Amino acid sequence: MEHIPVLLDEVLTLLAPKEENTVLDCTLGLGGHSSAFCERIGAEGILIGIDADRENLDEAKSRLSGCSAKTEFHHCNFGTMSTLDLPACDIIFADLGVSSPHFDDPERGFSFRENGPLDLRFDRTSGQTAFDLIEASTEQELGKIIADFGELKGSYKIGRVLKEKLPRTTEEVRECIEETDGHRAKQVLPQVFQALRIAVNDELGALQSFLDCAPKLLRPGGRLGIISFHSLEDRMVKQVFKSLSTAEKDDITGQDIAEPYFELVIKKPVVPSDEEIERNPRSRSAKFRVIQKCTPPR
Repeated sequence: MEHIPVLLDEVLTLLAPKEENTVLDCTLGLGGHSSAFCERIGAEGILIGIDADRENLDEAKSRLSGCSAKTEFHHCNFGTMSTLDLPACDIIFADLGVSSPHFDDPERGFSFRENGPLDLRFDRTSGQTAFDLIEASTEQELGKIIADFGELKGSYKIGRVLKEKLPRTTEEVRECIEETDGHRAKQVLPQVFQALRIAVNDELGALQSFLDCAPKLLRPGGRLGIISFHSLEDRMVKQVFKSLSTAEKDDITGQDIAEPYFELVIKKPVVPSDEEIERNPRSRSAKFRVIQKCTPPR
């Protein structure tokens, strides 16, 4: 399976892994970023990998089997990592993009370009599929999912047709959108699949849980970096990072009364270069933000 880690040089530069660091990769995928982390942290470093997809996790473990760092792997969604007994970390990293095997394997149902079952789960060992979601939801609920997570106008007519047709395959979803949106179907389909995927995997709920947990695991001087791929995710990351790095203010005077425990490493997100986008088109919407725990805490 081909795997091109997004913004790899920028990730290594801004997170700056060093020998003996403890690194937590919360979206291990096929291990592209973690392989580079391992080279930097050396034999005394610790790499902890988390992934919701058992197949990806097994593949990454195989690829990382030769690395010198100590490794530890967990099959779970990063939204539940507060239940794990994790150590304090020097680096915590998350790449919120869908991994290449998900898009490239028609049996996963993530892409409308090839026909396959309407699944869309990251973890195929549990939870409801996208078909199950459509079957269990009302047309109003489906319209709200598509409006909120796909950011589409005309979402309720799409919800109505999906409920009427109950598509079981990606091809049948495409036919539904062609019925509702005609020549605009190619532009609408990515948003519909995004909305269904986010709902099936509770991606925003998982991200909020991760954002609540991850900063607490950082050592002083540690860095948290997150790559997001759509505005819903990036907005959440931006708001939490801003809150963490903003001084507490007096409600009456507006004066600073407590310095923040975190600081932004970069004020604006890093995005891929034109060269990277040409080499890896799936990177085009990536945004990378980084925050650091102050040393000593302010």
